[in-house]
Amino acid sequence: MIVRWMVGLLAVGWVALGGAEERPVAELYSRYCAECHHAERLGGVGPALFPDNLRRLQKGEAVEVIGKGRAATQMPGFAEQLSVSEIASLAQFIQAPLTTIPAWGMAQIQASHLLHREPSTLPDKPQHAADPLNLTMVVELADHHVTVLDGDALQPLVRFPTRFALHGGLKFSPDGRFVFLSSRDGWISKYDLYSLQLVAEVRAGLNTRNLAVSGDGKTVMVANYLPHTLVALEAERLHPVKVIPVVAEKGPESSRVSAVFAAPPRNSFIAALKDLPEVWEIPYNDRAAPIYRATVHDFNNASGEKLPVDESAFPIRRIAVEDYLDDFFFDLPYRHLVGTSRNGGSGQVVQLDVGRKIQEIAIPGMPHLSSGILWDYQGRQVMATPNLKEGMVTVIDMKTWQVVKRIETQGPGFFMRSHENTPYAWVDVFTGPHKDLVHVIDKQSLEIIKTLNPAPGKTSGHVEFTRDGRYALLSIWEEDGALVVYDSQTLQEVKRLPMRKPSGKYNVFNKITRSSGTSH
Repeated sequence: MIVRWMVGLLAVGWVALGGAEERPVAELYSRYCAECHHAERLGGVGPALFPDNLRRLQKGEAVEVIGKGRAATQMPGFAEQLSVSEIASLAQFIQAPLTTIPAWGMAQIQASHLLHREPSTLPDKPQHAADPLNLTMVVELADHHVTVLDGDALQPLVRFPTRFALHGGLKFSPDGRFVFLSSRDGWISKYDLYSLQLVAEVRAGLNTRNLAVSGDGKTVMVANYLPHTLVALEAERLHPVKVIPVVAEKGPESSRVSAVFAAPPRNSFIAALKDLPEVWEIPYNDRAAPIYRATVHDFNNASGEKLPVDESAFPIRRIAVEDYLDDFFFDLPYRHLVGTSRNGGSGQVVQLDVGRKIQEIAIPGMPHLSSGILWDYQGRQVMATPNLKEGMVTVIDMKTWQVVKRIETQGPGFFMRSHENTPYAWVDVFTGPHKDLVHVIDKQSLEIIKTLNPAPGKTSGHVEFTRDGRYALLSIWEEDGALVVYDSQTLQEVKRLPMRKPSGKYNVFNKITRSSGTSH
């Protein structure tokens, strides 16, 4: 970081003095972009940068993003380090085709597979005294670890290393025994919460957004930015089952996958596509079972031939929508999907049974629907979502799809959380001058009743609750950060645990029961 800071100062001096000549664009990319986007533009913490992956980003928009940064991401602005012409050169550079894009299909995924523990050797019962359903996983981004927190003792049970830059949230097996992790560079890991050890890993993509676990616990589905694929893995050992190219029904267009979600009441996965105006529903069923049995010990049969893949497994149901939908929210029965584009302005309500849009919702700015939550309000169910661009929380009636109220906040928020056993909803501010604030909203009056400032000047974000809702866990999102524990009724601080840039937190019980107060 110090080296990067010094490079930035030198760059400012160079630009201010109107240097002898403009620096080569390859040098600019190496200094300012490669750390997050990969030396070959293949993506890392940030997305891959080449035309097929930037189809919706025009050159003018690219110039603005490079100069000013991008809201609700880790992308900073470089207007002070780069001249106007250098920014324009970089924008043109990332729009140039790559000479080669590495293949990452079934063969490469199979070759990457690592089995650390044979599942049959794992214990039948937890090897610790903590309540296995009241464990909370805390992702620590600064040094790429996860802390497993005992939700009753409020003490770390274990801290284990992860792959670089976890992303997209952690997911659990339906019984809560296993947790599945995904990294930006495509690694999927399976960890056993009974024995507290890593079971298996596989690299399912080069630039991955997230994963989902099927309601029957048999399949892990992975969403990729690069390549443009969905990848189905069998959940026991993470053996790859099927690579699904994400392409248009007619024509050569392909798409990045923004996210994939499990819809257990529907026995399907739902995928959000970045570059096609479609929503994909992918059923999982017993037709895939022979694949799971065949891959118990190896990918090959006795003669060394590759095992066949059942192409009828995971069929695609395409649902046409009126705009690109990058972000989703579902009602609890998974009959309705609310989707928005990162371009903002409005939301679409899609009835999944009939497969079409039934309503439009006026939501200004950039609502963060995947962080939305539900609760009962005056005899009806409402959904509330923070906003990544504007200081507001939007509350929407889930029956009429009308806006009930817009609650003004001190700035854009990223995460919103609640619990069935608390009268309050919590929303962070996260970006801007008030990034250290967290608002507490009364779910019946729809008013902010308290604003917390747990660490003045430091970013506060992402609340999660313990299994019974008694405690709210909040992150001080800094390298010298902390996990702050609040009593969810009195709103008083109980304790804080030092941690290395804690980010997302995921309680086993709240996730596997699909609590209305947390994201799914």
